[in-house]
Amino acid sequence: MSRNALDASSSPYLRQHADNPVHWQEWGPDAMAEATRRDVPVLLSVGYAACHWCHVMAHESFEDEATATVMNRDFVCIKVDREERPDIDAIYMNATVAMTGQGGWPMTCFLTPSGEPFYCGTYFPSSPRGGMPSLVQVCDAVTEAWVQRRSEIDALGARVREHLHSNTAALPMPDTSVDEALLDHAVATALGDEDRTSGGFGGAPKFPPSALLEGLIRSAERTGDDQPTAAVSRTCAAMARGGIHDQLAGGFARYAVDNDWVVPHFEKMLYDNAQLLRVYAHLARRTGDPLARRVTEGIIAFLEQDLRVSGGFASSLDADTDGVEGSTYVWTSDELVAVLGDDDGRWAADLFEVTADGTFEDGRSTLQLRSDPDDPARFDSVVQRLLVARRGRPQPARDDKVVTGWNAMAVTALVEAGAGLGREEWIELGAWCARLIVDEHIVDGRLHRSSLGGVVGQPAGALDDHAALVTALLTLHQVTGESAWREEGLALLDTTIESFADPGAPGAWFDAIGDGLITRPRDPVDGATPSGASLMAEALLTASAVARFGPATRYAELLDATLARSAVLLAKVPRSAGHWMSVATARLRGPLCIAVAQGEQSSGALAAHARAVGPGGAVIVAGERDSVPLLDGRGTVDGADAAYVCRGTVCGLPVTTTDDLDAALVVDPGRG
Repeated sequence: MSRNALDASSSPYLRQHADNPVHWQEWGPDAMAEATRRDVPVLLSVGYAACHWCHVMAHESFEDEATATVMNRDFVCIKVDREERPDIDAIYMNATVAMTGQGGWPMTCFLTPSGEPFYCGTYFPSSPRGGMPSLVQVCDAVTEAWVQRRSEIDALGARVREHLHSNTAALPMPDTSVDEALLDHAVATALGDEDRTSGGFGGAPKFPPSALLEGLIRSAERTGDDQPTAAVSRTCAAMARGGIHDQLAGGFARYAVDNDWVVPHFEKMLYDNAQLLRVYAHLARRTGDPLARRVTEGIIAFLEQDLRVSGGFASSLDADTDGVEGSTYVWTSDELVAVLGDDDGRWAADLFEVTADGTFEDGRSTLQLRSDPDDPARFDSVVQRLLVARRGRPQPARDDKVVTGWNAMAVTALVEAGAGLGREEWIELGAWCARLIVDEHIVDGRLHRSSLGGVVGQPAGALDDHAALVTALLTLHQVTGESAWREEGLALLDTTIESFADPGAPGAWFDAIGDGLITRPRDPVDGATPSGASLMAEALLTASAVARFGPATRYAELLDATLARSAVLLAKVPRSAGHWMSVATARLRGPLCIAVAQGEQSSGALAAHARAVGPGGAVIVAGERDSVPLLDGRGTVDGADAAYVCRGTVCGLPVTTTDDLDAALVVDPGRG
């Protein structure tokens, strides 16, 4: 191999490196075989399109002819998009953390031709600085060790491989069950870390704790205690009013570098906004908070206007514009006046906290909205004029890669938001996305991780892709009543069980198929996105309620085994088990199922009310008698629509009014 081989990649991030003088290859057996034939190490570089320091290292080193000469001479160079290959990223990030005590991107690892890591790091500069060696110095040192101390490298690689394998063991099956007491403990522990002044949990940098927020809302619905909802409201308001929230176009940046959510790291990720959409929509329908509803509408506008592509929703917007972080989004008072005129410009500067010194860099400010405007019409006019001006600026690059799992989370959030807040067009948007993902990403019965421009990539879907898509399809079935969504979802669930279950540990799941890797990754901790295992628990929960009796029993048994293994996480690290909290809460409620039997002349009002007031995680279906398993033998009452409320295997009498339905859903404090 004597050239760069990334020009035909399905990853926009890899294509960004197609013109590098480095002879990059994609991960695969051919690259490893070349390393074996040449008897040289592999230089593995892992990053992603929206990563600021990935671009810095690319510009400093990978575009440099002299550096590329060293890399091409002494290594087989492999480039990986962590978003396309989360399995590779997980394995070598674990190795990097084990060797250096920290991790991040860009990630730089040196491997044996069999894939065993023996030296790992993150960003290396083009020249030595700040105590860091240059990339060329690192390469020279690795080459010297490879040639002169090969046996030591082989032994180290073998030890690291064994360490990585031991760290992928299944969570233990506990002696205690996931019960009310454990969930109460998890909630109390998480609330103890709340920053009640600035919102969020813990200190800067602050990431939106999306999964935890949803878990806390569901906890309040379970117990009737409003403390968790109050904490969620404080955090959601703080984020919504801070610079992390795009006050003009909607949507959220990845995280804030400060304690008050003022200055973001400006990349905007689909997976963050999908999860936050679910949270804000749930908060809006639970509390009626107009800010939460406005943010919900803004996130959906961002998805439609900025991330929608022909195959679904794109992965991200870059943090940088022409190499300058955040330049598209920040303003000075003079710039506001230039766009808006003197009066509106000064008014906007006060409203958006644009100061003379600036809240960001070089005297420029992010836009905050610490209080609602006293003139909504004027505000709307200002926002629209600023948006027009901003769109005339250079724009951040977009990663058009369509990732299955992230799109699936967006589908679930869109459909739930549309059903709960009465917006049919949001449901239709979710259905549009889901149909594309199913039709384009499932090829010959195999789900793939991503596509680009309608062309599906080679990497197989991970556990999170499969599980999140199952939940999305079953959510669409609940809301639309279309049986095809259920059948496709359950068929995919059966495939997922077969492909990812650990046969030696019931209720434990591998995160990847594992082909061609030195170990099969598994991490049940919820992070920036819910873990594959907790997403699998959610899929099993919903399936256990919508499937026919035989398969439903099997799904319920797998669900309980899966949740049981989460007990240690809920007990010890509940802030990193938010999605587990959500699913466990729903399971303890039965799950709660609301089946609305409708007649031919139904107005749909009772079903719409059920979706508006039903707690998170409730399974809600509507249709004619015998149209779905939950309506087998259940029909209208005296010609009126009737709601059947069940908690697990215990069902109440049918109710025909919204007041009676509300009464049937009243929480018994402490019992759910």
